[in-house]
Amino acid sequence: MTARLDQLRRCHFAVDLGASRTRVFVKGAGLVVDQPSVAAVNTRTGALIAVGEFAERMTGRTPHYIRVVRPVSGGSVVDIEMAQRMLRHLLGDKVRRTLRRKPFLRAAACTPNDADPLGRRAAVETLVGLGARRVELVDTIVAAGVGCGLPVERPEATMIMVCGAAATQLAVLSLGSIVTSERIPVGGEAVDNAIVQHLRLQHELILPSQSVRPLQLALSGNGLTPHGPASTEIHGLDVATGLARSVKVDTAAVRDAIQTPLTAVLDGIGKVLRDCPPDLVADLADRGIMMVGGSALLPGLDQMLRQATGMPVSIAERPELCAIEGLGAMLEGRVEPLELNLESD
Repeated sequence: MTARLDQLRRCHFAVDLGASRTRVFVKGAGLVVDQPSVAAVNTRTGALIAVGEFAERMTGRTPHYIRVVRPVSGGSVVDIEMAQRMLRHLLGDKVRRTLRRKPFLRAAACTPNDADPLGRRAAVETLVGLGARRVELVDTIVAAGVGCGLPVERPEATMIMVCGAAATQLAVLSLGSIVTSERIPVGGEAVDNAIVQHLRLQHELILPSQSVRPLQLALSGNGLTPHGPASTEIHGLDVATGLARSVKVDTAAVRDAIQTPLTAVLDGIGKVLRDCPPDLVADLADRGIMMVGGSALLPGLDQMLRQATGMPVSIAERPELCAIEGLGAMLEGRVEPLELNLESD
């Protein structure tokens, strides 16, 4: 459930805890944190060694007593204590001192639309551990709709697709609320894994975890479209020998490999449209689908959806920041609710 706008305007900071990245918006200061949701811990002493980008670079390169963990999975906090420690280090002493001066610190957080009570409670307890006296929860879909400039508060249908790392959320919004929605457990990580498995099975090649994203390596140019390059060269490790090796990969075969996870997204769009009232579907035929989230930048994904659905498909200007910018707009009072003037008899 999304908190009321008057409640959000009293909040002092907002947090978007994503499976891939963590972002923090402070009222009056703007976006102060945009780092990977990763932490490195010394298992011998329990000390936190690194967080954010530095911890992500340590993945696969640490001795046995250093463990790289992700306290957020699928948009929900799975390790509250580690998430609190990670956020404290990401915020830094200066920002935390500023927040502690607030007499009654309030916070806002994004949560998936279908988050269970335990997931919502974990998000609240994480921010309470940072000193928040009250935490307001906002649907990620609504926040992203506000952040990308959609008229979500009007009695008009707008369809948004939040392409995350762990899942894709689809929803039709009207009058500031979700009319119908669907969550597909397929995101950018599933697409990357499909490419990694294809390279392992067809070319006996292992990609190091810290290499350039396999998606960006295998899909260049026009990406998912047939007009892209016919082949591309991939560097990795041979499965049998463990030595470095390069292979030329047919990009058409890569496109086929990732069709399975992307087909699930198309099925989700069809289900949302079937559950949507006819009058709102008529609005969507003109406005189409707005894509937000980091995985919306998958090369050629918008064109593939456009061809499959026959609807206009557009990508937000900065899709990866839409959710946190929407929260920031709500905190700073830049969003006005629809006012209904009812005359009493």
